[in-house]
Amino acid sequence: MTLGLLFAATFAAAALATGAVLRWLRARDILDRPNHRSSHTVPTPRGGGLALTPLMLAGCAGWFAVEGGGAADWAMLGGAALLGLISWRDDKAPLPPLPRFAAQIAAVAAVLALLPHAGISGGLLPSPLETAVAALAWLWFVNLFNFMDGIDGISGVEASAIAVGLFVALPGAVAAGPLAVVAGCALGFLVWNWHPAKIFLGDVGSVPLGYVLGYLLLSGAAHHPAGWAAALILPAIYWADATFTIVRRALAGKAIWRAHREHFYQRAVQGGWSHARVSGIVLLGNLGLIGMARLAGFGHPWYGLLGGAAATALVLALFARRHRHPVE
Repeated sequence: MTLGLLFAATFAAAALATGAVLRWLRARDILDRPNHRSSHTVPTPRGGGLALTPLMLAGCAGWFAVEGGGAADWAMLGGAALLGLISWRDDKAPLPPLPRFAAQIAAVAAVLALLPHAGISGGLLPSPLETAVAALAWLWFVNLFNFMDGIDGISGVEASAIAVGLFVALPGAVAAGPLAVVAGCALGFLVWNWHPAKIFLGDVGSVPLGYVLGYLLLSGAAHHPAGWAAALILPAIYWADATFTIVRRALAGKAIWRAHREHFYQRAVQGGWSHARVSGIVLLGNLGLIGMARLAGFGHPWYGLLGGAAATALVLALFARRHRHPVE
């Protein structure tokens, strides 16, 4: 009952706060104007994270205060707040990559120094290598979550699916309160971001959200014998799309740090599918991944990984096929 009330309250607060932020952004003409890299066609307010990020951090802080959060939990909230401030500055006037990446490294390193992460890899890696891999994976996840926030609805779908998936697949391994808060915030924002979107997250939303989700995934890996497998499975559509795309661009000699429209999901939109249809397919794929993560969490990590890889490959193949055979 407590979790249900927390989710409902967070959902309602996020929906109301996003509506208020939408009006504030419009009044100040803070808009994402379409260009040749955009997947939208009309100027749309950017900065919905001004509603989502403070609510997400406040909700998690309230849970940690009541239930007794550890040092890593509080450090994570501080890191997310830092990244939110820097990202809002970047939304208003683009910053060079170095200060943004330096802040991400500091936020990740501070938490990993406090997180009891022995066993994150399920014993597959020695401790020093495990720590290095965890740091790189978290940094990559923060950035890929930002990269993948390119069409209406997709990040709200992904964030809520990961939060629900951790609750279902690794019961007790991750604090349930933050999962309810993240899911509520993501779905409350989705009320305004579903196609056609009236507002976008902006970096102020996508970067802290990716950071918090990365922490929750690592927490699940650290506190459950098969958590490492579930942590790989649940965000598989996002990390596979982003990773394959960046490798493909690098092999083609393109600047991998520049904005583009070459992700699998973006190509499906270019092929004629609506944002709602593409985000809906991502949702369906994530439901399959939640099932595979649960299989992994209940003692069958390798079967879960195999099934998760198949579900992810199917989603990306559908997107690639739509790009090759566009709607006339």
